[in-house]
Amino acid sequence: MNYPLDPENFPKEDADSESVYTCLSSNPFQSYASSRTSVSDRSSDRSSSPTLSVISITSSVREQAIANEHGRGINTHSEIYRLPADAEEVERLNVQHAMLKEIMGKYPRPLAEVLVDDIPGEPKTILDLGCGSGSWIFEAAADFPHCELVAVDLVPLQNLGMPSNCRSERDDINLGLEHYYGSFNFVHTRLICTGIKDYARLIDQISQVLRPGGLVEMLEFGFQLYDRNKQLVTVSLGSYEPPWFPRFMALICIAVSVRGGCLDASGKLYSWVKEIPAFTDIVHTRHWVPWSPWLEGTDPETKRLNALGALMSEDIKQFLKSGRPLLLGSGLPESHIDELTLRCLREIEEGRTPYYILLEHVYARHR
Repeated sequence: MNYPLDPENFPKEDADSESVYTCLSSNPFQSYASSRTSVSDRSSDRSSSPTLSVISITSSVREQAIANEHGRGINTHSEIYRLPADAEEVERLNVQHAMLKEIMGKYPRPLAEVLVDDIPGEPKTILDLGCGSGSWIFEAAADFPHCELVAVDLVPLQNLGMPSNCRSERDDINLGLEHYYGSFNFVHTRLICTGIKDYARLIDQISQVLRPGGLVEMLEFGFQLYDRNKQLVTVSLGSYEPPWFPRFMALICIAVSVRGGCLDASGKLYSWVKEIPAFTDIVHTRHWVPWSPWLEGTDPETKRLNALGALMSEDIKQFLKSGRPLLLGSGLPESHIDELTLRCLREIEEGRTPYYILLEHVYARHR
């Protein structure tokens, strides 16, 4: 059987190797992705005003934004981002949010200064691009009640429990951010590369969205795993053998790239930000997180990392389910996905394989 993600169809790193893990920016499937995407340049496809206004996100609007695909709720607005947007995914993202706070803290250090309420009648503003479950922006709305916040995603947040200083917009940020230029003091993005066509362009536009003295914070993951020596783990896609979870992620990586997602963003965040003259005081941190509590030792740092590894392993178990409709929609046989998922779960539970996951974290001030 020859299906779209058959090893014969996989892009190769070079002519002499079948080992593929990293996703190339020059995607050989780009023409296919372009023909399938719903992204356009029509300004009517998105909201036009960055200022706070009365917007009602009813349950019917949210229902129209989600369609059932392979047993999960997937957004109906973009063919690039194909991970779920249903209640099960919201729960995964909420738990993930708690884990990320343990890894990198709640906010970047300059934020308190950036958002200080120092001009009467001129509230500071926050934009969350790709807000997901809303867990981050809801906390920010409570922590900075004097600020006005906008949450943007392909699927809108529901009004139920929406903070009074926050509003939700359904938008595809691939269409551009021109309607937000000069309107925000803080822009936050986190783990959105699977739905972004041109991440470098997005960063450039964020620099124009920010007001002078503003702050941007970005976090990304390259869908790669590293060994105990922090060297990249590769898999041969022409065979079927361990390691299993890196194999699963390699398939996810290709499926996302076929649709036009920018999976090389994590490794390029820092350089892209440095290239923009408007940014200064750039801080880049690499967070190495064990995929499970596999480290040996009883010192405080090892205990901390193993605690993070336990949280990460639970997130991975849920992500195995989240990635299922993406792989099915790419043509991978259900039996193949089921077997690979079981092998991944067994690999996680055994906890003998020493993998790290690398999170790239960048924040910078606007001049």
